[in-house]
Amino acid sequence: MKVGVKGAGVAGLALAYELVSRGVQVELLEKHKGLSASASWLAGGMLAPWCERESAEEDVLRLGQTSIGWWSKVLPGQVRHNGTLVVAAPRDTGELSRFVSRTSGFTWLDADALGALEPDLEGRFAKGLHFAGEAHLDPRQALTALQAKLSESGARIKFEAKQFTAATDLVADCTGMASQDTQLRPVRGEMLILHAPDVSLSRPVRFLHPRIPVYVVPRDNGVFMVGATMIESGDRGAVSVRSTMELLNAAYSLHPGFAEAKIIETGAGLRPAYPDNLPRLTFSGNTLSMNGFYRHGFLLAPHFAMEAAHRIVKHLQEKTLEANH
Repeated sequence: MKVGVKGAGVAGLALAYELVSRGVQVELLEKHKGLSASASWLAGGMLAPWCERESAEEDVLRLGQTSIGWWSKVLPGQVRHNGTLVVAAPRDTGELSRFVSRTSGFTWLDADALGALEPDLEGRFAKGLHFAGEAHLDPRQALTALQAKLSESGARIKFEAKQFTAATDLVADCTGMASQDTQLRPVRGEMLILHAPDVSLSRPVRFLHPRIPVYVVPRDNGVFMVGATMIESGDRGAVSVRSTMELLNAAYSLHPGFAEAKIIETGAGLRPAYPDNLPRLTFSGNTLSMNGFYRHGFLLAPHFAMEAAHRIVKHLQEKTLEANH
């Protein structure tokens, strides 16, 4: 069985991995020259199904829980199981109660417990929420490691390519907003990457605000990703001044050490979303579409990749049986 996969974002790479794991020959096409062209490259890498449930459907919680184990198994050592911390400024503490009313899996922390969990935030917040079952990873390291695993397993990966080198039995389209699916809409996401050596955090921190909640995700060597914007726009341009100011103000409000941080990167990408903000698997002839991950690519790609790989193998096996009869 030979399957061609289009798109080297987290969805395409995860699906290719699941297919190779099932003994399928895979060729992966990416029209750009590297992994950094995908919206996945700009992701936060948070595996946070309980926090995401606050503004998402139950399916995001139910299906997203499998992602933590999947990433831990596929990329051992890359997932950090430190949970998620949720805090709010003193004037916005009501946001914490609103947040918990829409989700589960948390523990309330008082100021002392919060300071013990994240010493750099000691004395800054009267209370917070700890979602101990959540995790995070560095999305760029994860994408690069998945690509390497695929190459080692014999998958053919072609960048700056639009045509498969050989005939395929089925094509899987994981191209995000490059897809021809007219039901998809773009949701613009913006982020900053800061170098703040004076700040130390062990886990993602979500800083609640009535208008723009912000998350701060630690990477290695004093680097942090700051993001959260969800703008209903197809604009592929650079990060706006307003968004930059809001993200920086939120980071500074979380910890004053961010005032001395260096901005080492800004980025904006378009995330594909269906009207219900949930991904879909769609068969049409010998093409399967896996798309619409909205802001949940790393969280939901593992489940949908496993489901899609199962359906593809079953479909091809049935076609083989029909041809033999």
